[in-house]
Amino acid sequence: MDAQRQVQLRKSDQPVRSSALRSVSNTAKEKPIVGLSERVYETTKLAALFDVLLGQRYPAAEILKSVSLTPEELHSPKARISLAELMAAYRNAIRLSREPHLPYRVGSSIHISAYGMYGFAILCCPDFRKAMTFAEQYHALAAPLAAIEFTEEDGLASWFIEPTAPAAIDPQLYRFITEMQIGIHISLMRDIMGSRFAPDEIRLSYPEAEDFGLPRDQVGCDIRFASPTNQILFRSSWLDEAASLGNKTTYPAIVALCDDLLDDLKLRVGTAGKVRELLLHDITNPPTFADVASSLGTNERSLRRQLQQQGLSFRSLLDELRTQMALKYLRTTKLANEEIALALGFSDAANFRRAFHRWTHKTPSEIRGE
Repeated sequence: MDAQRQVQLRKSDQPVRSSALRSVSNTAKEKPIVGLSERVYETTKLAALFDVLLGQRYPAAEILKSVSLTPEELHSPKARISLAELMAAYRNAIRLSREPHLPYRVGSSIHISAYGMYGFAILCCPDFRKAMTFAEQYHALAAPLAAIEFTEEDGLASWFIEPTAPAAIDPQLYRFITEMQIGIHISLMRDIMGSRFAPDEIRLSYPEAEDFGLPRDQVGCDIRFASPTNQILFRSSWLDEAASLGNKTTYPAIVALCDDLLDDLKLRVGTAGKVRELLLHDITNPPTFADVASSLGTNERSLRRQLQQQGLSFRSLLDELRTQMALKYLRTTKLANEEIALALGFSDAANFRRAFHRWTHKTPSEIRGE
């Protein structure tokens, strides 16, 4: 790598959004807030994992252990899974396989055609920058176990990838999800920008491990470990090339269909999603159960019954959100436990530490040390 490129890569540590990336369309919808146990996602990622492991002759029952689908249902367009089931399948893969490049191999086996209307919309984007932004803003349609963010600055583009808080508790699962998502990103970018696409550098927030790893000959770039974030970096010039499959006429119609899919997802999430949204408005001083019921135009008894039908409770939803935020603070900031405690509505650090251990069976110090 030449000296000029090294300077560009270092500058990318503090990315800002390009003004061209602020919106996909005027109809882009707010992302729905989905819990771990809600079976609302298509089986794209699970099916890819299943096919790879089945090809390695692992028993179907072991691959799908703790997943409420049969092998016959797995590829049905009507099948739905939860994020908890997807994580269970990833843990099964970790337990069964010793292939060091398994996460990347599974991710790179997923092509844009597997993502239905979401994938078709990315393919129809009239330019590659819009494709990147669309992929980010509508990522909720793709059974996300990682948050993604696209930035562009000084001739360098970057995807940031951060596994969600439930996955971040387990360092091995965190690495699996990160490397699988990198495989997905590179596969999809090669689908839309051409097979010769290659990043300039991949950065991983964890040290090099013996269980998994990215195959350098397949990703086509240097890999840097123990970085502040997980990133895929590539030259912005890739985004300047003509989108040969883009279609300015078809694209708005497909975006409208994806908006409908997001609306449908939000509807299927139901009452729990509405409660999460209210709690997130002020997690430091969360509303009481009675306040939430009143805001939703119902009574406490009816709200409690609706949550029970989804296998949830008000307390479990509040704990879930606090867990996610606590893990994010511990992994991505240098805030003291006292500051995190106050941000999450605890009276002191001791109460926060006890609650955090109850949620994760780990201490805040253990999370910071991973």
